[in-house]
Amino acid sequence: MRFVTAIYQGREFIGVQQEKTIIDLQRAEEKQLGTTDIPQCMIRFIELYELLEEKIKSIMEVQDDGVNVERGVYAQEQVTIIAPIPRPRKNIFCVGKNYADHAIEMGSKDDIPSHIMLFSKAPTSVVGHEQVILHHKHITQELDYEGELAVIIGKEGTRIKQEDAMSYVFGYTIVNDVTARDLQAKHKQFLLGKSLDTSCPMGPVIVHKSIIKAPHHLHIETRVNGQVRQKGNTEQFIFSIEEIISVISQGMTLEPGDIIATGTPAGVGKGFNPPKFLKPGDAIEISIESIGTLRNTIER
Repeated sequence: MRFVTAIYQGREFIGVQQEKTIIDLQRAEEKQLGTTDIPQCMIRFIELYELLEEKIKSIMEVQDDGVNVERGVYAQEQVTIIAPIPRPRKNIFCVGKNYADHAIEMGSKDDIPSHIMLFSKAPTSVVGHEQVILHHKHITQELDYEGELAVIIGKEGTRIKQEDAMSYVFGYTIVNDVTARDLQAKHKQFLLGKSLDTSCPMGPVIVHKSIIKAPHHLHIETRVNGQVRQKGNTEQFIFSIEEIISVISQGMTLEPGDIIATGTPAGVGKGFNPPKFLKPGDAIEISIESIGTLRNTIER
C-alpha cells in the first residue's frame, strides 16, 4: 500500500493513495467497523502497523475507486498531501557519497569512501510534496539539490545484523537532500548546510516494503525545470541498505519512523562546470521507480 499524511477540511489523517482517491483510514474504520484504532500520526501508525495490518486490509477489501466523503474516500484534489512524517522525532540520517560517480564529481576517485559516511538533517527541515523550498539567499548563494531514496524504519532495533536488517524496514519514500554548499565549506561540517528550514522535502508517499521487492534496483531521476540532471539506479549503491542499517544500529537505537536517506547519484548542481545552483522559481522533480515523483519549487 501507498500511505500518505494528508489534510481534509483542516483534519490531518493517515490515508492510502489509490489511483484517483485517498482513503482516510481512521474515518473508513469508524464507518465500517465502528472502531477508531488507526491513529492520525504516521509515526504511531508505523509503530502499530503489525497489529493493525489485518484491519487495514479488511478496510481496503471493500473499497472501490469511487468518491464517498461520508465514508472517508476523497478525490485526490480534495485533500492536501503533506510530508508523510511531517515532524520526525529525531534527525534524519543521511548517507554521503554512496554512489561512486557522485563521490568523483565532488572531488576525485580518492573521495570514494571505504566506510559509510553519515550526517544528519534537523527535523525542522522537513516539508512535503509541492511545498515551497526557501531560497535563504541572505546566507547562501549555492543552494543545491540531491534526489535520494529514503528508507523508513518500522520497528526498534540495536546491533542489527545485516541478514536481519530488511525486517526492520517499513517502507520507502523520496527525499530531496537540499544543501547549501557554501555553508558546508564555511563551517567545515554538514549540519548547518543540510538543515536549513525546508531543506528536506519528502514524499509524497511511503510505499510499504511489500510493494517494493527489489529496493536495490530502482531507477532514480532528478529534473530541474524539466531538464534531467541526475539519472541513476540504486543498484549503484556502494553501501547496501542492509549494511547502512546495521552500521547505524551498532551503537544507536533505531526506532519506528526513523528516516535514512541513502545517498544521491551524480549530477548535482555543484558537479557541473560551471556549477548549476538553484535559483528562485526553479522547479525540482525527483522520480523514483515504484514510488512516484516529489516536486517542489524554490521561492521567488
